[in-house]
Amino acid sequence: MGRISISCLFPASWHFSLSPVVLPRFLLPSFRQLLLLGLLTGVMGLLYLLLVTGKGQYSWLREDRHIHTRLGRVPDMEATDTNNPNLNYGLVVDCGSSGSRVFVYTWPRHNGNPHELLDIKQMRDKHRKPVVMKIKPGISEYASTPDKASDYISPLLSFAAQHIPKNKHQETPLYILCTAGMRVLPESQQEALLEDLRTDIPVNFNFLFSDSHVEVISGKQEGVYAWIGINFVLGRFNHVEDEHEAVVEVQVPGSDQQETLVRKRTAGVLDMGGVSTQIAYEVPKTVSFASPQQEEIAKNLLAEFNLGCDAHRTEHVYRVYVSTFLGFGGNAARQRYEANLISTTQIQNKLLGQHQGEIADSPILDPCLPADLQDEVGPQEQRVHLRGTGDFDRCRLLLQPFLNRTNDTSTSLNGVYQPPIDFTNSQFYGFSEFYYCTEDVLRMGGDYNSTKYSNAAKSYCATQWKTLKERFDRGLYASHADQHRLKYQCFKSAWMHEVLHSGFVFPAAYENLRTALLVYDKEVQWTLGAILYRTRFLPLRDIPQESLKGSHSHWHHSFSFMNNHYLFLACFLVVVLSILLYLLRLRRIHKRSTLLRGASASVQWLEEGLGSPDLPVTL
Repeated sequence: MGRISISCLFPASWHFSLSPVVLPRFLLPSFRQLLLLGLLTGVMGLLYLLLVTGKGQYSWLREDRHIHTRLGRVPDMEATDTNNPNLNYGLVVDCGSSGSRVFVYTWPRHNGNPHELLDIKQMRDKHRKPVVMKIKPGISEYASTPDKASDYISPLLSFAAQHIPKNKHQETPLYILCTAGMRVLPESQQEALLEDLRTDIPVNFNFLFSDSHVEVISGKQEGVYAWIGINFVLGRFNHVEDEHEAVVEVQVPGSDQQETLVRKRTAGVLDMGGVSTQIAYEVPKTVSFASPQQEEIAKNLLAEFNLGCDAHRTEHVYRVYVSTFLGFGGNAARQRYEANLISTTQIQNKLLGQHQGEIADSPILDPCLPADLQDEVGPQEQRVHLRGTGDFDRCRLLLQPFLNRTNDTSTSLNGVYQPPIDFTNSQFYGFSEFYYCTEDVLRMGGDYNSTKYSNAAKSYCATQWKTLKERFDRGLYASHADQHRLKYQCFKSAWMHEVLHSGFVFPAAYENLRTALLVYDKEVQWTLGAILYRTRFLPLRDIPQESLKGSHSHWHHSFSFMNNHYLFLACFLVVVLSILLYLLRLRRIHKRSTLLRGASASVQWLEEGLGSPDLPVTL
């Protein structure tokens, strides 16, 4: 009897063989057992087919993708594997007003799916720390000596070069992007600084760097980059079907037929710093304008761009509104409020012949300071003494004129145009002061509720300053909260409330705002959005051109996934069928050999002359 061999080469190579000589007797089943085994195998194969390739496929894949979105987006804390030859690198230098920072990003080779963006992450060193370096002062300090600009930047680039494999330098793009500090300089000084960088950096470093890679970006660009970075980390650009994610209907910008797409809803961004406040959100529907003048203004506030690598595809086309309001940050608003207090007090004292606020015994009552807090504002020659009354509602009313709102319903802060927001289907994240105001002392960071926030702010403002200090000394507030925060929390709480609800006109019942310091446990810089946008065409080198031509091309990884399981199932069924056939064959051989052994025994018995046994004979 020969040996039978069975092997399968996909998805994993394996091989085994069976011999009837060594096959145990209990593996020779009856016909009923074989039938039962066949039925069980069929049922298992059918269940497998339904789970992987049938109707259940989508729910299983969606659940898996949902888990990936919620958990997989948490930043990888492992050190970057610089020995991986398929890993790419990129540099962004953020030249800010107070200093400059270099960020090193990495991404693996593109997977070949034209629908997906690069999987960009921040590089981590061997100690699992982000590869970031900061220097001071800002580059604008070298406006009078522009020939030193490249020397100023060199330490940052040398630091980055040490972390990137040398053989990768030539293909590593470098972007030097300057923000607020450079914007205030005259254009001639800006150009002198940039020209020195363009000339000297290619001489000293071998990065992929061209003249267009260094520029002064506008506040609008910076806002768009921040919006891109946050939504990328949140997974909102991954347009796979997911029942757990909210969707929005989008009219694609620039389409003559007003093509409509249904895709994941992106998140809007609210950011209030010390000096300025910014808002950025997607405008999914085409906007109509009341006048040509309004349309012209809107063009400067709306950014339309394609994040995808193929300009002919529309799933990554976005229309985003971005507006920055200088003087509307928390500290700047307080300065404007105090300046108004000083001027108003001086005018009243002069007209009425009073000396209100000039000494501590006759202070000006300020509802925006905690109860009984004593404060002094203004320069020495215009010093005004204040005493807090802690009236949150009164403070809100006093702050409303500082929003510079108009009667036009299509405007927000300072009378600036603002497209309508679909508050029934939108989501916003509030950063910086939006988070500090809700969390530092009120301890309400996270999901925002206007009623609960207002009640907590009222209670805080009305609390005696002495009591607030005692609580602070007992460590009842956030670890990074200081006495400056305690002192101006009442004012900033009211200011944030008014900016949100009176300025940006968010409904009091709006419940889809989340205040946060980090996104998935990490700080998201606008530089992430910048490199994502500026490297958007790089996947073209990894995508076969044929896939770009197909109007109904399937996802590459889904296609491979499905094929792998089809082939595995086919191989599994072939193996099971082969085993069944072999067992049937063994059963037949076993019966045949049993008959042959019985026949040969009888012949041998007769040949030995033993005769047949005595049989009874009846006559």
